[in-house]
Amino acid sequence: MDFNFQKHAKTLELNSVLERLSQEALSPLAKQKITELSPKNDFEDVKRLLSETEDAHILISRFSAPSLYADGDIPLIISRCKLNSSLSVHELLTVCDLLRVVRTAKEWRANCIGSGELLIDRYFGELYPNKHLEDRINFVIKSEDEIYDKASSALYDIRRKKSACSSKVKDLLDKIVRGSTAKYLREAIVTQRDGRYVVPVKIEHKGEVKGIVHDTSSTGSTVFIEPMSVVEANNEMRVLELKEIEEIARILAELSAEVADFCDTIAKSFEAVIELDIIFAKAKYAYNIGGSVPKLNNNGNIFLKRARHPLIAQKKVVPVTVGVGKDYDTLVITGPNTGGKTVTLKTIGLFCLMTMCGLMIPVDDGSEVAVFGKIFADIGDEQSIEQSLSTFSSHMVNIVSILKNCDNNSLVLFDELCAGTDPVEGAAIAKSILMNLAEKGVKTVATTHYPELKAYALDSYRVENAACEFDVETLRPTYKLIVGIPGSSNAFAISKKLGLSDGIIEIAKGELSEEDVRFERLASTLEIERKKAEEERIAATRLKSEIEASKKRYDELENELKKSQKKIVEDSRRKANDIIEDARNRSAILLNELEEMKKKFNAENSSKITENARKLYKKAIGEMEDTADPIENETAGEKLTKPPKSGDIVVIASIGRDATVIEVNEKNKKALVMSGSMKMWVGFDGLLFKKSKPKQEIGKTRNVSGIKSRAERNVSGEIDLRGMASDEAILELDRYIDQAVLSGITIITIIHGKGTGVLRKAVHSYLKGNKSIKSFRLGVFGEGEMGVTIAEIN
Repeated sequence: MDFNFQKHAKTLELNSVLERLSQEALSPLAKQKITELSPKNDFEDVKRLLSETEDAHILISRFSAPSLYADGDIPLIISRCKLNSSLSVHELLTVCDLLRVVRTAKEWRANCIGSGELLIDRYFGELYPNKHLEDRINFVIKSEDEIYDKASSALYDIRRKKSACSSKVKDLLDKIVRGSTAKYLREAIVTQRDGRYVVPVKIEHKGEVKGIVHDTSSTGSTVFIEPMSVVEANNEMRVLELKEIEEIARILAELSAEVADFCDTIAKSFEAVIELDIIFAKAKYAYNIGGSVPKLNNNGNIFLKRARHPLIAQKKVVPVTVGVGKDYDTLVITGPNTGGKTVTLKTIGLFCLMTMCGLMIPVDDGSEVAVFGKIFADIGDEQSIEQSLSTFSSHMVNIVSILKNCDNNSLVLFDELCAGTDPVEGAAIAKSILMNLAEKGVKTVATTHYPELKAYALDSYRVENAACEFDVETLRPTYKLIVGIPGSSNAFAISKKLGLSDGIIEIAKGELSEEDVRFERLASTLEIERKKAEEERIAATRLKSEIEASKKRYDELENELKKSQKKIVEDSRRKANDIIEDARNRSAILLNELEEMKKKFNAENSSKITENARKLYKKAIGEMEDTADPIENETAGEKLTKPPKSGDIVVIASIGRDATVIEVNEKNKKALVMSGSMKMWVGFDGLLFKKSKPKQEIGKTRNVSGIKSRAERNVSGEIDLRGMASDEAILELDRYIDQAVLSGITIITIIHGKGTGVLRKAVHSYLKGNKSIKSFRLGVFGEGEMGVTIAEIN
């Protein structure tokens, strides 16, 4: 952008917004780049930036945010790699941390199931994980101060020899300390000077202990002598130490060469991580301010619905709905001081700049923002002592510059246009400036106290008035913007409320011109009519809401009634079908019994069998008549609490007979059962489970105690190590992991805080060497990020 854009952006407080936005980023370089963001004036660029922010906003809402920290030293490390320099342990660990972030971010995106392809994926595509190199660095480097013994076979052999040599030296010195020469020593201790083991000898016995003097105490009463018996062993130790240093240097050089082979992909991954960090910072900031994506246009149309200035506390900010460019190109805002005119002006300009930076803005759906080529703002006290300019002169310098540089793709914002000079002349100049900007097609918003500008807005094409509402009763502004009417001065009403006598007020009114009186009367009338219309609108809205609520309740009751009717009909039909089916089954059983009797019938027992058949028939008929209100035989069985299974022994409730379940139809809630030689389908509600004989309680034979099962153990899924020293924290963590393993916990959360990172490094170093730990990672957004480590137990 041209014409000292940074000055106008600062006037609209974009720098304050960017500073808050930078706090949402994780990487130092991302934070720096955010504070240096500059709005884009190309429509397609702005559209792309907004789409990327919206993509990140959607992903965060469903999957939280990935961890995207990248150390700012990476560019320097990469440049050193390209020069074939050997990297330090710290630099190699920095590369390893970046590779871990790249790998976890790539995995995070792959696990965002159902999100489809997004514009932001082009950055994820620039992430190049390198698990081999990451594991290679972790295999060699234990911490910033230590290399693993098995980093190479040579290093392992050197350290093994060092350990043996150290033991040999200590044994020799121990004999000296505890032997016949002990009486010559200042203390029975072994110490080091210049990396060599020595003993403290009293100065008067210096000649009694053969060896090399390496140092003298500050008092001169003690000399530190390396006994001749350990000189050779010390020399051997020194040689081994030099070999160790050389081997470590060789290992680091070899590892640095491997990093150099992949420096191009590491550089691309770093740049992608920084860009993603910036984009996700925008998305997180959008959540903080309640931001949404406005509709974009390039025709100068702005409409902000319930806009909330992001630098004002959400509990205090009053939403404002304002626009310019659609029905009018110039908006003249009037109202009392501290009534919200300047905040409204800044909100319009700031929201345009935020949108052009790819930021979501705190507005309601339906808002629209234009992409301008230039945005100008003349706001605040611009008095310049150095240039000997008054406030009016300083403002006029800005205005002149704006008029020279603006065009039909510009937004111009004036606060108290042409104030600070003679009111008559100032109003005339202000009016001519607005007319000039209108002729150029510039979108202009200006605040003023001049009544001449209110009249200009009433009479001119595509110029509109707006007023900041003021409550005369409380003598306080409401901070509500009302578009379409000029603001009343309220000077007489406020003065009267504060106690100014009626006589003085009447004299003051007589000093007004007839045109001024007519204008104030018109403004007052418009305000009264507006309030009346607003009250009627609120009442109509309330009535509409009540009608909609009543209709909703009626529709719900009607739906419930229809459902109840349908259920009653279905239940009646089902019961009727069950009764018919049951009657058929009983009739079949009765016929079967009669057939059996017929086979057994003879002259000797005919009368007896006939009587039994008659009784059986009457009993069956009576049971069929009672089917509508069956009485359950509690002694026969228990109600079904779950569908029966094939082979279950059940009781047919209606006839009290045992039956075996042959087949189950859960969909129709029926079972095919067999009673005697008869098979029949019976509904679940017509069956009872056969009661089983109570089981005899078996007494306890022994009491086993002392061992708790996993279920009995109560081990939390997290441990808090904050505030502990490293060695204390590692002991506590070791004990906790043992308990977690015994309890069957597979994922644990270790809270170590962010701080200086010392405790985090100690925890990571311990986890790398713990065989119970399968893998571990830093937390992501929503888990604690750099302050926690998530570990998986084997």
